[in-house]
Amino acid sequence: MDLGRFTKLRVPLKRRRGTLQNTISRHGGEVMRAAVIHPKLSLLKLLPHNLNLTLSFSSETWTAAAVDDGFPYSEVPKPRRRNSERKAYVTPMKVLIERAKAEREARKAQPCRVLEEPPENGLLVPELVEVAHRVYRARGSLLFGLSQLVRVIPVLRCRLCNEVHIGYVGHEIRTCTGPESFSRNAMHVWTRGGIRDVVFFPKCFHLYDRVGKPRVGHDERFCVPRVPAIVELCIQAGLDLEKYPTKRRTKPVYCIEGRIVDFESVVKEDETEIKFSFENDKHFVNSSSLMTQPVEKVQNLLQNNITHLDQLSDEERNKLRDLSKHTLESWVEMILGAKKIMEKYAVNTCGYCPEIQVGPKGHKLRMCKASKHQSRNGLHAWQEATIDDLVGPNYVWHVEDLNGPALHNNLKRYYGKTPAVVELCVHAGASVPDQYRSMMRLDVVSPDRDEVDLVA
Repeated sequence: MDLGRFTKLRVPLKRRRGTLQNTISRHGGEVMRAAVIHPKLSLLKLLPHNLNLTLSFSSETWTAAAVDDGFPYSEVPKPRRRNSERKAYVTPMKVLIERAKAEREARKAQPCRVLEEPPENGLLVPELVEVAHRVYRARGSLLFGLSQLVRVIPVLRCRLCNEVHIGYVGHEIRTCTGPESFSRNAMHVWTRGGIRDVVFFPKCFHLYDRVGKPRVGHDERFCVPRVPAIVELCIQAGLDLEKYPTKRRTKPVYCIEGRIVDFESVVKEDETEIKFSFENDKHFVNSSSLMTQPVEKVQNLLQNNITHLDQLSDEERNKLRDLSKHTLESWVEMILGAKKIMEKYAVNTCGYCPEIQVGPKGHKLRMCKASKHQSRNGLHAWQEATIDDLVGPNYVWHVEDLNGPALHNNLKRYYGKTPAVVELCVHAGASVPDQYRSMMRLDVVSPDRDEVDLVA
C-alpha cells in the first residue's frame, strides 16, 4: 500500500448516529468503500497486520491494540488537581437519590419487614465465604513475596511526598508536592523505600456486629481496635480470626421503621462484651508456610547481600522469576476477589481524605482534617469506596530498563504508569498482565532527549 497516497487523500465524511461511511482510498481505478460500525470497528480487521495505525472518527480515537485485547483500554491514572476537590462518585448522585426515595417509599408501605437479602439481614453470603479465605491467603502470600523482592529490586521513595519509583536511579519528572517544592522546581529527593511504599493497606475499625451496631462513636475511638480494611472485609465476608471475633447470626434481622431489630436469642453479657487489645497489627498467616519451595534459593542469595540483578546466576534468576510470578498471581487474585466481595459488602471512604470504613455506614469520629472539615464539625464525608481506596496501589512510572538513564520531565507524556507491585514483579521476571499493558504504554516508543523538539 502506498502510504503517501493514503495520507494525502482528503475525502469528506458523512456523519450519522451509530454508522460512519467513509471513502478510504482510490487505487488502480478501484474504489474501496467500508462501513464502520461505531462499537465494533470492523475496519481495523481489514488493515495489514504490519501497520499500527490509529483511526480517528469524529472526536474519538481507537487503536488496533485496544480492540484486539480482551481487556478494555486503561488510561494512565491522574491524581486530583487540588486537595480540596472531592473524589468522584462511583454511583452517580442521581441514582443515589432515586434509590433513597425508593427505600423511603418501601419503608412507608411496610414499616415492619424481614430483611431477606444477605448481608443486609445479618447473614453471610455463602458463595463469598471461600472467596474471603482466598483473598486473605493471597494477602499473606503477597506480603511475603514483596519482602523478598524489595531486597533485590531497588525501591525508591521521595522524602518529602508520596512519590515512589522502581529503579536504581530516581526519575527527573517534576511532580513533587512536598514542602518548599517550588525552590527545587518540584524535583524529588529520593531515598530507599520498603514494602509499605510498594503497597499500602489502610486500616479501619473492626466491627463486632456489622448490622446491630454498624457505627463507632467518637468516644469509642480508643476502645475499638483498627485492622487493615481488606482483612476486615474478609472477616465480615466469613473469615474467622481468633484475635478479632465477630457475631455470626443464624436468623435474619427485622427492619422496623428504618431501625434494625434482632429477635434472636441473646447470649450472656460476658460473651458479648469483649475487651479488645491495642497491639499493632501483625501478619495473621504464617507466611513461611505459604511459599517455601520457590524462594528457597532466593533466601540463600539474600544472605550473601546480593543487591543487584546482574550478580545473580542463571539458577538464581529462575528462582527469582518463579517468586515474582507467584507474587503477581497473589496480587491479581487478591484484587479480583476483593472486587467481588465489594459488590455485596459495603465499603465507605471519605470524599476528601484517605479514611476508610468497611460496613454499611461510616464511623462518627470527628477526625477529618481535609478540606471543608469545619463545616462538617470534623466528620468525614462518607461515600462509596473503590478498590484503590481499599488497597493503595501506589502507581509508579514504568521503566523499560533499570540500568538505563533516568526518566526525563519533557518526555513524561510518553511514559506509562502501573501499580508498584506489578512494576516490581515485571522487573523480577514475571510477564506483564494483559489488563496493565495499555496503562504501561508498552506500544509507545519514547523519543530520545535530543529528539523532543522534533516530535509533534
